[in-house]
Amino acid sequence: MAEQHAPFRQFIVKVHGRCNLACRYCYLYEGPDDSWRGRPAAAPPEVLDRTAARIAEHARAHALTALSLVLHGGEPLLAGAETLGRFTALVRDRAPAGCTVRAVVQTNATLLTERRLAVLARHRIGVGISLDGGLPGHNAMRVDHAGRPSWPAAARGARLVADRFPESYAGILAVVDVTQDPVRTYESLLALRPPALDLLLPHGNWSVPPPHWDSTGKVYGDWLCTVFDRWWRAGRRETRVRLFEECVALLLGLPAIGEALGLEPFDAVVVETDGSIEQVDSLKSAYEGAARTGLDVFRHTFDEALRHPGVVARQAGATALAGQCRACPLVSVCGGGHYVHRYRAGDGFRHPSVYCADLQRFIRHVAARLAATTVGTAPAAAAGAVVPSSSEGGIP
Repeated sequence: MAEQHAPFRQFIVKVHGRCNLACRYCYLYEGPDDSWRGRPAAAPPEVLDRTAARIAEHARAHALTALSLVLHGGEPLLAGAETLGRFTALVRDRAPAGCTVRAVVQTNATLLTERRLAVLARHRIGVGISLDGGLPGHNAMRVDHAGRPSWPAAARGARLVADRFPESYAGILAVVDVTQDPVRTYESLLALRPPALDLLLPHGNWSVPPPHWDSTGKVYGDWLCTVFDRWWRAGRRETRVRLFEECVALLLGLPAIGEALGLEPFDAVVVETDGSIEQVDSLKSAYEGAARTGLDVFRHTFDEALRHPGVVARQAGATALAGQCRACPLVSVCGGGHYVHRYRAGDGFRHPSVYCADLQRFIRHVAARLAATTVGTAPAAAAGAVVPSSSEGGIP
């Protein structure tokens, strides 16, 4: 019997491979993998055309009723809003009947204008924004290539979306900075009125630990617990926080598909500006070539990418985890943590997450809050904790 693979449902397309910012912590441009240097700055029309065809082919082969198209970079708006619109229309036109294509652009917000947002809205492209917080100090490392702060332009862009195009607003993606006050960071992001918030742990591993990390679980674990408590009191009345909703859902035995938690097969794939099919960008923080598959949209199908050993490992569930993880009572919720955070140089990814202690602390804290919630008085967060699929590439 043929081996079965979960189909890709999230297609992260690098429409532009350069960025107008030079964030000091960026693993993509400052990390160990510099393959971006040898690729075209913008995806040529023939790459976008072939990518649209391959996405439609995959959707037909697996009878997909919905898929996510994440327009990514670099800074994807460098390709032009009209280019993003045309490509999205091409994917929708070629997708099989009955398959909904949900498109989102993940941007640093500095290039957002009313005209560009109008183009994106016309093409039904959501806008996900990457920020480190809602105050200038939170974004001090997000500077342009001349070292100038990006915050004034990014803040203008974020407020423009919230004020003038709320129906396009997909949410904010923020990397956790434990040197910043957790509640103040969360509330500053709330002030930008995101409908959803994605809190990401900084990429690190056992060979190159995350900043300010230690093995006690207190540094990142306590930061997340503090924000969770603030969010839990208000629930989804304020905003959705993907990490928190996923944790609640998994503790309640509900499905939650993402990279950070759970054992569901990961379903995202990347197409680079030259048409290369790759695994997700986060792997590039581990070592040079970690995301490479050797495949491209001109010669290969996405089904061939599903058979790549790296993708198979991401879809293998508990069998791909370290023995310590498989024996852990939290494994169905933690899922071993984010795949790239398990890496140890020379020894691969079959390890617990470098955030293992932090995740245990956080999950147990959330479980305690759930246990203390009596029937009939459950906060809105517990009552509506079903979480859709999402990716590192864009807000769900």
